[in-house]
Amino acid sequence: MKTFFRIISFLEGTSYLLLLFVATPIKYLQDDPQYVKLLGMPHGLLFVAYIVIAYLIKDQMQWKGKTFGIVLLASIIPFGTFYVDKKYLRD
Repeated sequence: MKTFFRIISFLEGTSYLLLLFVATPIKYLQDDPQYVKLLGMPHGLLFVAYIVIAYLIKDQMQWKGKTFGIVLLASIIPFGTFYVDKKYLRD
């Protein structure tokens, strides 16, 4: 399950960065919302999967309240999921 969470974490972080730094500027600078629509749904699904799986593995990973809060907060901070992978998920 940890490996699956690492994959979801990477994909969620990548989709978030693409949404923030590629799709959103194109939407507002070129008046083309196509990329936001294209990336929005997959990112949303990955975000939900990240939160659910984090909750499911918190006991296995022995995350206390503060650590679990950091893991959840990382999902809304750019590059946050990559930090979680490096700090809490690698052996």
